[in-house]
Amino acid sequence: MSSLKSSLADIDLPILGATLALVVIGILSIYSSGVTAEGLLASNEYLKQIIWGLSGLVLLVVFSAFDYQRFKDYSFFIYIFFMVLLVGVRLFGKVVNGARSWIGVGDVGVQPSEFCKLAVILFLAQYLEASEHESGFKRLLISFAIILLPVGLILLQPDFGTALVFFPILLFMIVVAGLDWRYIVFILAIALGTFAMTVLPLWEKYILHAPTGFLFVFYQTPYVFYLIGATGLILVLAAWGWISYKKPYYFWIAYAMLILVGSLMASVLAHKVLKEYQIMRLIVFMDPSIDPRGSGWNILQSITAIGSGGFLGKGFLQGTQSHYRYLPQQSTDFIFSIIAEEWGFFGGFAVFSLFFVLMRRCVGIMKTVRDHYALYVVAGITGMIFFHFLINVGMVMGIMPITGIPLFFLSYGGSSLWVILIAMGLVLGISARRYRM
Repeated sequence: MSSLKSSLADIDLPILGATLALVVIGILSIYSSGVTAEGLLASNEYLKQIIWGLSGLVLLVVFSAFDYQRFKDYSFFIYIFFMVLLVGVRLFGKVVNGARSWIGVGDVGVQPSEFCKLAVILFLAQYLEASEHESGFKRLLISFAIILLPVGLILLQPDFGTALVFFPILLFMIVVAGLDWRYIVFILAIALGTFAMTVLPLWEKYILHAPTGFLFVFYQTPYVFYLIGATGLILVLAAWGWISYKKPYYFWIAYAMLILVGSLMASVLAHKVLKEYQIMRLIVFMDPSIDPRGSGWNILQSITAIGSGGFLGKGFLQGTQSHYRYLPQQSTDFIFSIIAEEWGFFGGFAVFSLFFVLMRRCVGIMKTVRDHYALYVVAGITGMIFFHFLINVGMVMGIMPITGIPLFFLSYGGSSLWVILIAMGLVLGISARRYRM
């Protein structure tokens, strides 16, 4: 009880206020998404969101009062539990929207991959703190291994969007952990290279409208395997040269070859796991008009809704794109489009401001917290929030590919709402104890 009183006394009011405001905005927007053009309420999703929101706020209070240090001792077991759960989902889970990512009975279910984000953050934070005196390269390899296991299991569902979230979590945490900048550039280069080579065949088909004379070697079999073999051989020779002679150019050749071979292998895996419609989502943001009634439809309708909102919007429950059901998945992935249409630039700016408050306060906590484990946990949560916000809002505005990533607090869904409210509880608990070593 004294711990609860102490946590409530030291509560970070800006974080709590922004959290509550976003949850309320989300419920109102979900309610609006269920109203038809005739003014009839065709969905009770908002009622479920209210229940999830209230129960999630209880979880927020519990996790803010709970001493976060206790998670350190059990983080490995939490991580293993969710890995086993992901395997169970793969074998026995329910298929929703083309992905076998849910477990539950009837209409009641949870998405373990959402909770897995927090499990990875807790375990990775524990490892980074315990390995602070080890070499940076070893820390990078083990950190990569920690996230690659859940990423692989989630890609098998397949859920490309959720799998992507683990990489910015890793990036934020290793940046804060002080790893060499070369490792940071390596991760970013691998990500960009994988993306480019994954969309390359469809880019040639729909953008160039003809194959080029040489790019096919990056994706066509068996040429891509020949390229991987040749690149791997150069990598081995350059690594041998670096070990034997310590010449800097050997190191940079090996560095570049490792990025190339890593990107090639990851893109080959992506082509094996992802379906063509999922890869198509990655390319239509370059030009939605190439498939206006297919993959480009979502972006075109979302941009129309946002643009029609103007400065002050059409008013609550007055949106046309959503009420006439032009917006697909309007209560989940495209919830921001409803906000922008009904509340205009003013409403969109308010949402931006609330997310800015959350992330700014998280950065402030990272600057003042004395415990390194807590520092890494807040960094991972900040990376998770930042990526969800950046990708989802960018997606509905047509400047990011469609990946199916929900907008935290606002999108309909109990699993994502519980995860972010638990995460905010952890942040509030760390904030209240940030001066403790």
